[in-house]
Amino acid sequence: MKYSTKESDSFNEESLRTQKDTHFGFESVPENEKEKRVYEVFKNVASKYDLMNDAMSAGVHRLWKDHFIQRMAPYPGTKLIDVAGGTGDIAFRFLNHIQSQINEDSFQSKADEDFEFPESELTVDLGNKGVNSSEVKSDSDSSSSDSSGDVCDDVHRDVLLKGSHVTVCDINQEMLDVGKHKALQCGMVSGISWLQGNAEELPVDSNSYDVYTIAFGIRNCTHVDKVIEEAYRVLKPGGRFMCLEFSQVPNPILRSVYDSYSFQVIPVMGQVLARDWRSYQYLVESIRQFPDQETFASMIRQSGFSMVTYENLTFGVAAIHSGFKLS
Repeated sequence: MKYSTKESDSFNEESLRTQKDTHFGFESVPENEKEKRVYEVFKNVASKYDLMNDAMSAGVHRLWKDHFIQRMAPYPGTKLIDVAGGTGDIAFRFLNHIQSQINEDSFQSKADEDFEFPESELTVDLGNKGVNSSEVKSDSDSSSSDSSGDVCDDVHRDVLLKGSHVTVCDINQEMLDVGKHKALQCGMVSGISWLQGNAEELPVDSNSYDVYTIAFGIRNCTHVDKVIEEAYRVLKPGGRFMCLEFSQVPNPILRSVYDSYSFQVIPVMGQVLARDWRSYQYLVESIRQFPDQETFASMIRQSGFSMVTYENLTFGVAAIHSGFKLS
């Protein structure tokens, strides 16, 4: 098959584009190789992922994630997709938040009923005999009072009734397996589903979710712009994009201290706790390669999101970015 000079040039340009290099930490690698290498990193660290997060951040990552959910402020009926969320940290917090809202609403409804209809004034006519309502129990009352089931089961029955659901999507099956195991341990089998998929090409329908979250995952993706575009696609009009990610510390003195800790301590922790120096060296380097807060906010706007904001956490060590799909 022959190509004209113009066609040949076009073909060569396309070939070069597909072979373009990108960063893997501080190393330059072909784009089609990065995804495989990132997969291997998280395959290697999956079983120790939560332990290492606690060790590296002295537990602060838990506070960041709690605050992330508070900023999201999901309501009963919310449909969430949590991308790169394999171990379930965001998903479980989401369901617990929904549970607390349902419990609070139920408590308030019960309080209102008790206020409007004082129990001492209610009687039920049973064979012309006045019986105080406190002496009458329905089947549902009995089953409720006798119930001693697992709290997680009760949580998710409520969640299902309100229609809330979270889809946890991750490209790495090993990370998903860790999340599934954690879910089974506490009985979280309803209101949550697990999906293996690439953040750059999600295997879900457009306009499907109220909220899209990605926590500490987007910096590991080869094409960050494609990830954000996919987030826009799968969100319903009015839906919200939220990203929790390591970011850049603006203060030069604090940045110097943070860099020293990151490069001198974290890889050593990786070797001691997970017997894996290289994976944690990559994770530290990947943070330094990620765009700063303003640049990333601009990328979110360019993908079509409106009302884009960000909030620094712990002096900019991490940041929450948010944007809305208005149409």
